[in-house]
Amino acid sequence: MLTPNSQLSFSEMLAGERFVYGAELVTTRGMPEPDHPSKLVELGEALAADSRIAWVSITDNPGGNPMIPADWLANILKPRGTQLVIHLTCKDLNRNGLESAAWRYAAEGFDNILALTGDYPVSGFRGQALPVFDLDSVSLIAMLHAMNEGLEVTRPNGKTESLPKTRFFIGCAVSPFKLQERELLPQYFKLARKIQCGAQWVIPQLGYDMRKFHEIQLFLEWQNLSVPVIGNVYVLNKTVARMFNQNKIPGCVVSDALYAEVEKQAAGPDKGKAFFTELAAKQLAVFKGLGFAAGYLGGVHKAETFSQIIDLAESFGADDWMEFAKEIQFPKPGEFYLFEQDAQTGLGNGARLNNSYVQSLETPAKAADVTLNYRLTRLVHDLAFTPGKKLFPTLQKIYGHLEQNDHPKMLRALHGVEHASKALMYGCKDCGDCSLPDTGYLCPRASCSKCGRNGPCGGSFDGRCELNNKDCIWARAYDRMKYFGESKHMLEGPAVIANPALISTSAWANNFLGRDHHHVAIPSMPTPPPAAADAPVNPPPV
Repeated sequence: MLTPNSQLSFSEMLAGERFVYGAELVTTRGMPEPDHPSKLVELGEALAADSRIAWVSITDNPGGNPMIPADWLANILKPRGTQLVIHLTCKDLNRNGLESAAWRYAAEGFDNILALTGDYPVSGFRGQALPVFDLDSVSLIAMLHAMNEGLEVTRPNGKTESLPKTRFFIGCAVSPFKLQERELLPQYFKLARKIQCGAQWVIPQLGYDMRKFHEIQLFLEWQNLSVPVIGNVYVLNKTVARMFNQNKIPGCVVSDALYAEVEKQAAGPDKGKAFFTELAAKQLAVFKGLGFAAGYLGGVHKAETFSQIIDLAESFGADDWMEFAKEIQFPKPGEFYLFEQDAQTGLGNGARLNNSYVQSLETPAKAADVTLNYRLTRLVHDLAFTPGKKLFPTLQKIYGHLEQNDHPKMLRALHGVEHASKALMYGCKDCGDCSLPDTGYLCPRASCSKCGRNGPCGGSFDGRCELNNKDCIWARAYDRMKYFGESKHMLEGPAVIANPALISTSAWANNFLGRDHHHVAIPSMPTPPPAAADAPVNPPPV
């Protein structure tokens, strides 16, 4: 069994044959009193001293609330010798702040980073904080990967310099617990994009359906992607289960069926404690049986509870997990799965794609978002904005001529026409670095609460944004692209990273003259996976 002073790195642990356990610590708001040991620190130190806890993972302002930074606690626990993972989210820092935080973590020796978009802020000093989302999880992963490669920067003298290489072991999240096909498949496609951009390990968001956890493995195998997957377990209680059931914690799902069982168990003499402990231990056993690299425990506030759950998980028989996998399946009614169910195991059948999904690809239904506006936009883009084709070379010359020969009035007039038409048709915010072709011609700044340009966050529920004020832009984009046979490729390619320096300038001019993200030179990336959801060499039969 691993000891706290093991010389194995976190990456070596996940690559090894031994199933290991990790624990989550959630930091607090407010400064600990100098003469009173923090309960959080005491818990962290107790976990670091437990030989079965291979690593401790520390959150970054979870739930959209301001908390003590993760590296404050990490520095206290570092002398204990346990491996530490720091969460880094995009909601509170712009790209400079994120890069600065990453340099600080690297300088402090914290190389294990879980890169997340983050929850939308829900509180703050004298009001709700204004979210940032300058980058998202995909572009953050791309930045961390670039730092690992030796980030190239331009100095004031114009010379390019490569900065020292970092050694980040970059993790990412995925949310398989989605009701609808239009929500779930963009999640999987985005996972492939994250790995293409540099993610090296995966942890799912929270749910209580082992078939959905298993689907992550099946999707990765189908795409020939080999990264370790960590199983995520949150130890429930009635209060938290109710919050998950009511979608009050984005991306965390407890179905009505499971919540009914929670209420039943919580009415018992121990308020359901034995049930919740056993459920968590059984989940860990299933992850181990499925061949996950590790199990990750959250929602626990006492070190002895972590120990109790791990002890119980280790006490089960070698094959007990198979029955647990059938038992712990609490989907919502009508929930979509990418793979057919295996009748024997109750899990997914990696050899058979969802039959109705395959048929729908052949004859896709027209969704409400496949509007005349969308059809016309596709036509105009094909005629005028496809590099090297049709009208693009002519318009490129015209814009080049106007800029080179100093015609500001004409350029302003064209920009006015551009913005007025795009504002009317798409709600354009005049960012100057247009992502309409990336997002099914739905403006991410107008239609996404997090301005996501690289795929959906994990917070949507039943096709709705986590703020519940609109449909998820990426579910809508999926509907549009599927109708035209493009959904399988909707998130291919490098990370989309908009340039704010172009705000309030002409996106048309920037596109024709090669200034926007469509033309920026892309740094080296890991070998890309096969196109998301394309047929592999040996496609699963229907």
